[in-house]
Amino acid sequence: MKVPFFEWSKLYLEDRENYIDLIDRTLSKGGFILQEDVANFEAKIRAHLDIEHAIGVSDGTNAILLGLRASGVGPADEILLPSHAFIAAAQSIHFSGAKPVIVDIDPDDWLLSAESIEANINERTTAIMPVHVNGRICNMEKICEVAERRGLRVFEDAAQALGARFDGAPAGYFGEWATFSFYPSKTLGSFGDAGGLVTRHDDIAEKVMSMRNHGADENKMIPTDIDVWGTNCRLDNLHAAILSYKMDHYERDIGRRRQIAKRYQNAFIGISAMNLPEGPEEAQRHYDVFQNYEIRTKHRDALRKHLADNGVGTIIQWGGLALHDLTGLGIDAKLEEATRFFEETMLLPMNHMLTDEQVDYVIETVQQFFSERDE
Repeated sequence: MKVPFFEWSKLYLEDRENYIDLIDRTLSKGGFILQEDVANFEAKIRAHLDIEHAIGVSDGTNAILLGLRASGVGPADEILLPSHAFIAAAQSIHFSGAKPVIVDIDPDDWLLSAESIEANINERTTAIMPVHVNGRICNMEKICEVAERRGLRVFEDAAQALGARFDGAPAGYFGEWATFSFYPSKTLGSFGDAGGLVTRHDDIAEKVMSMRNHGADENKMIPTDIDVWGTNCRLDNLHAAILSYKMDHYERDIGRRRQIAKRYQNAFIGISAMNLPEGPEEAQRHYDVFQNYEIRTKHRDALRKHLADNGVGTIIQWGGLALHDLTGLGIDAKLEEATRFFEETMLLPMNHMLTDEQVDYVIETVQQFFSERDE
């Protein structure tokens, strides 16, 4: 049996006839740029997260950059973010004029460490950017406590965590804003680049709405009293139509991911050489959407080879590069926990399109590997 890490074509083929009809209806009415499909999709995101504002933009990277600009971030600022994150967050901070400062991860949940935040605050630090990786929200109680006590702002990169919750609250409730990516392989993915920003703050929403469309007002016109430099990073109307349709099935798809995560958890919990994420039924304060199923093992390279030899695809997230490894960008940080983590981490197949037979095969192949060696 073959179990690719991700089958891109299935994103379309799983519901091909409905997508053909949707695309035809959208294009036949001339719905190209910032039409009703964008507004409808934004309304569904607001309802799903029970939040005041949702703004669709071209991609998750520009969502972060627009959020930073709307919050007035600039050259005087340093923003702390974890090494276990995609480069987009650090790039957006850089292009806002601020300095990204990379800090360590927590050894228990592999997300941003509140202790490392505390250790890296200086007189230029003005904000913290938690990155909610793999469909889990960081421990925002600890992070917000540090932020409040030290007078720091919080901006959330939730590219992988749409609908995830911590103590019942979704991303976007803890900081000034949160951003999402709707890249095709995300839990909610379009057929190209797309992203969004959510916020409870009227002023930030107004600025982001304007900046995504050259500084235009709600009538899509450039006002004579324009006071913000805009750009072009609108969410394409066709992508919005596709995402809006997919939102109607989002809870079903997340339920399938959580079901697969539970099966992995039950199958691998007895393997002492594997370090697993918290299972869906173990988590007391978290509701995880399992964008990925990331594990740790000292036998990572051998396990990946065994799986590949038996037709199971795996990847190492972000090519195995922690942010603090990117020294050519002027990043200078020695982070022990993140370094250990990236020597051991890998992703198993995880998406709602996996069949029960494929999940069975992944489980059997992993179990076979560990049964044949001294853990």
